[in-house]
Amino acid sequence: MRFLRRNSTDEAGQADVSTVEVEAADSAGRGFTPAKGRATPKRREAEAKRRGPVAPPPRTTREAMKRNKELRKANPTTKEDRRAAAKERRERMNAGEDKYLLPRDRGPVKAFVRDLVDSRRHVLGLFMPLAIVVFVALLVPFPQVQQYATLLCTVMLLFMIVEGFLTGRKVTKAVRERFPNELVKGRSIGWYSFIRASQLRKLRVPKPRVKVGDTV
Repeated sequence: MRFLRRNSTDEAGQADVSTVEVEAADSAGRGFTPAKGRATPKRREAEAKRRGPVAPPPRTTREAMKRNKELRKANPTTKEDRRAAAKERRERMNAGEDKYLLPRDRGPVKAFVRDLVDSRRHVLGLFMPLAIVVFVALLVPFPQVQQYATLLCTVMLLFMIVEGFLTGRKVTKAVRERFPNELVKGRSIGWYSFIRASQLRKLRVPKPRVKVGDTV
């Protein structure tokens, strides 16, 4: 009796296992996607198919020029638009619009520093012409001319260093009085004013907004 009972239990367990396996197979069959039979195309290949066949490279210079001419006809304003946009950016930068300036030139503090420097004449403005004079003097095959040029350069450099130091302190003091709530770093403002003053007035960017002698 025990043997028969055990067999019936085993048969029932095997039936349950078979039922579970059949259900798992059915569920797997419902969620299984059969293979396509080919590899999934890459993104580059799909984009190439959408764009169409790629034209072969030009064989001669004349063919390349002809193809470039056709491309310019297809996009007639591309190059002109880029030039116009670059010209507009330069004009706005020279005008001092904050949006188009470099990060070092942005803000009302830097604009005030530029106005202070531009409203005065500086010996520092002769730095570039002096460098040209010294370079030319070194090319002259006369030792006396070279000595005088070196002496003149040394004296002028000393004057420029002293003037740059005094200008930096003066500008920093004026900035702190005008903008008491701003965090003003003396070295940064002094160096910025030094660089501005050492440039030729016509080459300064942004362009000066004030004339020499104007009150800022």
